[in-house]
Amino acid sequence: MIDAVFANQPPVLSAPRRLRLPNRRRAFALALGGALLLAAVVVAGLMAGPAAQATDFAAKSLPPSLSHPFGTDWMGRDMLLRTLAGLSTSVLVGLMAAVASSLIALALAAAAALGPRWADHAVSWLIDLMMGIPHIVLLILISYALGKGFWGVTIGVALTHWPSLARILRAEILQCASSDFVAAAARLGAGRLAIAARHMVPYVLPQFVVGLVLLFPHAILHEAAITFLGFGLPPEMPAIGIILSEAMGYLSAGLWWLAVFPGLALVVCVMLFDVVGTSLRKLVDPAYAQE
Repeated sequence: MIDAVFANQPPVLSAPRRLRLPNRRRAFALALGGALLLAAVVVAGLMAGPAAQATDFAAKSLPPSLSHPFGTDWMGRDMLLRTLAGLSTSVLVGLMAAVASSLIALALAAAAALGPRWADHAVSWLIDLMMGIPHIVLLILISYALGKGFWGVTIGVALTHWPSLARILRAEILQCASSDFVAAAARLGAGRLAIAARHMVPYVLPQFVVGLVLLFPHAILHEAAITFLGFGLPPEMPAIGIILSEAMGYLSAGLWWLAVFPGLALVVCVMLFDVVGTSLRKLVDPAYAQE
């Protein structure tokens, strides 16, 4: 009887404020906690840079223990320090590449949505062209042409990861430009710059921020992939791709910890980025304002 009464009630479209606030606090705490953990990884990796290269042949190929939680490699280098240094490098590459790629996407989306018709056709053609080429192939070509290394990989990732975000931002800007409140602002005498600053920027900001954050894991994984293949960072620089590539030759000897722990660390780092991006979306996207 009670279930029948509740079944006939209309659905709740907006949760009470006392129920919404804990959710937003939880999302903020998750975003802040994930960002702080990633910052701690970067700082720890930068501080462990010299120590990660230190060799001790008397302690080579040691399994995980209290003194070496991730074990040591064939040169006696501590794998925990090498993993932290590699993650630090990957996070820095991903951060710089994602920021540059997001700015490219925003500029091209604004040019396509607000510019002349030929600009829209040119940007749409460029997006289709870039999305028709596999990321990893184009990334390898750009990185190799620029001499590989840190900047070659960063520029390559930045130039290959903007098309999807540019397409989303273009659609959002077009939708905003055709909305009633933008038309009303134009009739009231507001200029194009004022409309862009007061209406369009807040409208596309959630999508831009979320797209920027979610580009990080793609950038990190692709940097690790091309470094693993030998087209990315140099061998003397500690990076997850280099660590995994070197570990492949020692797995048959039973040194499983050389690949397992760095691989798990990379997965955890990517998951942290996903948590930060999802939490930020709940905070800045109006679609989640009532949750």
